Amino acid sequence: MTTEPDSFPRRHARTQRFTLGAPRSFTVAPDASRVVFLRSRSGTDRASALWVLDLTDGTERVAADPRVLLGGAEEHLPPEERARRERSREGGAGVVAYATDATVELASFALSGRLFTAELRAGTARELRVPGPVVDPRPSPDGRYVAYVAGGALRVVGAEGEGDRALAEPEPARGAGSVTYGLAEFVAAEEMGRSRGFWWAPESDRLLVARVDDTPVRRWWIADPAHPEREPQRVAYPAAGTDNAEVRLFVIGLDGVRTEVVWDRARYPYLARVHWSAAGPPLLLVQARDQRSQVYLAVDPDTGATRMVHADEDPTWLDLFPGVPCWSPSGQLVRIADEGGARVLAVGERPLTGAQLHVRAVLDVSADDVLVAASAGAEAADAEIGEVHVHRVNELGVERVSQEPGVHTAVRAGDVTVLVSARLDRPGTQVQVLRDGKRVAVIPSYAEDPGLSPRVTLLEGGARRIPCALLMPTDYHGDTPLPVLMDPYGGPHAQRVVAAHNPHLTSQWFADQGFAVLVADGRGTPGRSPAWEKAIRDDFTRTLDDQIEALRDLARRHPLDLSRVAIRGWSYGGYLAALAVLRRPDVFHAGIAGAPVTDWRLYDTHYTERYLGDPAAAPEAYTRSSLVDDDGLVSPAEPHRPLMVIHGLADDNVVVAHSLRLSSALLAAGRPHEVLPLSGVTHMTPQEQVAENLLLLQVDFLKRVLGLA
Repeated sequence: MTTEPDSFPRRHARTQRFTLGAPRSFTVAPDASRVVFLRSRSGTDRASALWVLDLTDGTERVAADPRVLLGGAEEHLPPEERARRERSREGGAGVVAYATDATVELASFALSGRLFTAELRAGTARELRVPGPVVDPRPSPDGRYVAYVAGGALRVVGAEGEGDRALAEPEPARGAGSVTYGLAEFVAAEEMGRSRGFWWAPESDRLLVARVDDTPVRRWWIADPAHPEREPQRVAYPAAGTDNAEVRLFVIGLDGVRTEVVWDRARYPYLARVHWSAAGPPLLLVQARDQRSQVYLAVDPDTGATRMVHADEDPTWLDLFPGVPCWSPSGQLVRIADEGGARVLAVGERPLTGAQLHVRAVLDVSADDVLVAASAGAEAADAEIGEVHVHRVNELGVERVSQEPGVHTAVRAGDVTVLVSARLDRPGTQVQVLRDGKRVAVIPSYAEDPGLSPRVTLLEGGARRIPCALLMPTDYHGDTPLPVLMDPYGGPHAQRVVAAHNPHLTSQWFADQGFAVLVADGRGTPGRSPAWEKAIRDDFTRTLDDQIEALRDLARRHPLDLSRVAIRGWSYGGYLAALAVLRRPDVFHAGIAGAPVTDWRLYDTHYTERYLGDPAAAPEAYTRSSLVDDDGLVSPAEPHRPLMVIHGLADDNVVVAHSLRLSSALLAAGRPHEVLPLSGVTHMTPQEQVAENLLLLQVDFLKRVLGLA
């Protein structure tokens, strides 16, 4: 299958969804003199370089160019780095992550498993010759050392390359297990948003280090059937109801002396967050396995003893949020909490926001205020569909920093704020540097213009006021009803109805093939209220109910042909698409399920048990939400709707067993379907040809089965 060189599918794939060339990962120097960031040199260049913006004269310079540092050689990633990028959904190359010292003078990063540092003021970079492969290098706050992980050991080296040594080495494994130091375990990186496994003390004399023993975790095997000569990859995958890795925490000095941090790990086995700053002692957030209780613990780094600072309980579950917990400069606990039906910012024991804001992340904490990202609360008088804004919050009130409609976030140090903004009416993102609220610089993006503008309307659907995005063909004049393509994610953690341009590009391309495309964020999706997110407890099928409610309500107001309705999705959206054609063939006439979770007993502990509980204690919740246990598979009275199932054979998140079991169940029930296996593809699809042709194959399938070809 081929396309024109400048077709949208080709350019969409080549530019990694038009993200290449866009600046990201900002750090502001505390003296307000520099902004450090990552950016590739063009909209088709995958290799990001490390850049510095000098705020004294407004000039930019490259501090580290991966091609120069590697001498033009091809980058080779060690398995640990490939796993880290898969967990963070990082599809780029070059310098994809970096860390700095406290003054933002020294940065460290890994390339091809080798350790590099960059002097950010001078703009020079060099390699430190250390044992590899290197993962997650991080300078000490004083810039004298760099700590990193290699071969499961936590190591430290002087910033000039001297005195490399191991502070904690892997221990003899029991059976098939392994014991590592300084790495995040699978569920922490995949589900908790904790990608790190070690944290420097503010004084740079010791570190907090996670010890992970994955011996208890069940082993799975991921093979590549296209290469039968290769051995299958053995992975430790903690499926729902099975054992997790054992995680302990140690304070380890630069002299190698270690002290274990003690808490009730039997009651609170999940190490969800770690924070260590000069504003207070080390701070931990640890969760119970059912995620209905958690405690914030202050650590005595000399003895390893902990004391409880705060405790939370929730009858449904407790969420984790970016940027918290942390200490304010005055030593008060900063957290995000669900109180009074709202998601609020709390400093100490006092909530500083109410029902007007739905707080999503803490971006920075200063002596004067807390900078947060928040959307309008469900009870706000003028709810802004899909918008996220940056706000300053203190005891005097709330001030909005971002003014234009759109999706905004920020990074701040001192009086300098980097404001990153996406709008519905312009491509990509705009990055402004503000000093005391006034713009002093703009960091340009080299991302390509998509050449496509979404014709999108943001609105609410149904009695539940479900946030929706409705996209019509660019040349549509409203004279005939259109076949409908539902294009949701529709589940936890991912909001698709956003007031930004680029997230709607693929939906618009499908619309231009002759569809009215509807994206609906029903119950379970983030950004609205705690009750909205938690309404799916014990039953994922409620997310399908909301898709139908939105569809039927919008069809009363817009020219939608309900006799031709298809649905497509990936991951949770793939599950939702398969669920739709199996459970509700009266509504949906075709589905495309990409990397679907079909049996929730095969998905991981931290995610699945939060929503469905322990499968041994609540088997009915798993059966109710399963596709392979679905009685509708064998019902002769229902029409058998066309279903295409797509899955990457190398997926270690939603393993291909999900789709294979669904296909077997469909075959046993006599239900026709199509399966598209993707050799060598993981849960992401960064390969250019694969990403391009997936779009084309989906359109061909939809036109064929809906009679549009």
